[in-house]
Amino acid sequence: MKIKKIIFTAPNKAELVEGELAELRSDEVLVKTSYSTISAGTERANLVGELNISPNSYPTSNIPVFPRAVGYCSAGIVEAVGEDVKSVKVGDRVVGMWSKHQSYNVFKEKNVVKIEYDNIPMREVAASFISTFSLGGLRKCAPEIGESCIVFGLGILGLYAVQIAKASGLVPVIAVDPVKEKRDMALKMGADFVFDSTDWALADKVKALTGGGAKIAIEVTGIGQALNQALDCMARFGRVSLLGCTRSSDFTVDYYRKVHFPGITLVGAHTNARPDLQSRPGNYTDADDMRTILKLLGTGRLDYSFVISELHKPEEAEEVFSRLAFDKNFPVGVQFDWTEC
Repeated sequence: MKIKKIIFTAPNKAELVEGELAELRSDEVLVKTSYSTISAGTERANLVGELNISPNSYPTSNIPVFPRAVGYCSAGIVEAVGEDVKSVKVGDRVVGMWSKHQSYNVFKEKNVVKIEYDNIPMREVAASFISTFSLGGLRKCAPEIGESCIVFGLGILGLYAVQIAKASGLVPVIAVDPVKEKRDMALKMGADFVFDSTDWALADKVKALTGGGAKIAIEVTGIGQALNQALDCMARFGRVSLLGCTRSSDFTVDYYRKVHFPGITLVGAHTNARPDLQSRPGNYTDADDMRTILKLLGTGRLDYSFVISELHKPEEAEEVFSRLAFDKNFPVGVQFDWTEC
């Protein structure tokens, strides 16, 4: 079966090309993509040729390997199912987990989740799988209702973390980013307070607001200095979720003063650090967190319409990804519309 797909053919270069899908296996689901969503951090790292990306994706080398097929969040309509598939049927609206930017995707059955709520717009659904990363990072901190939470970095994962923290009963929810437009977006998504990360008095202000420091921090910038800032803002025995992928090592942490002595817990929260088959408290599978997000969206506890900013045809991929490579203010919530492919 012929499809159209977006691939990175060289550093900073994206192209829309034709490809082939293999024959459907008995435990697989064929989904016609409606929309796919860019996750700027991961996709920029792949686009520019970062070496420190998923350790299982490419061989160890000092030379970046291309081409790269990326994207992991989409939604669409089931086109066909293998004979052993039971959870979805042809015509169902589904979220595709670990998809690619292409007109059709083939998934193992465990990587598709049926959308049980008709009131969730398809474009919001197409941006929803990424938010399970934020949910998983928060779960690992074992949040208690009424605890304070601070989110460092207001890209798409940080904005989702703000809204999920609010829905989880954390208070106050504080959002930190150097970009005013992102701070304004965080306020729309439920942040109680926002701060500029370049504010020299940031830690003092956070401690004043929280009565001694934040109980939970979600660090999603992937920048070492932000981790240092987060540690400066923590209460004793606080928990810091390392949701962002820190791809550089040019920073140091005073572990004795900032971690060991105050009893801080640092939690590795990469979304691949999950159980494969069975959820447990604080650590859910992809699919179970996806079902949780759909419940929260379907019942109005979450609203992702705020983060959806741009819609493009796949034929515009080269220009869109060029912006991602070179524009530091690339917006969150950029999507591709595959409905006409």
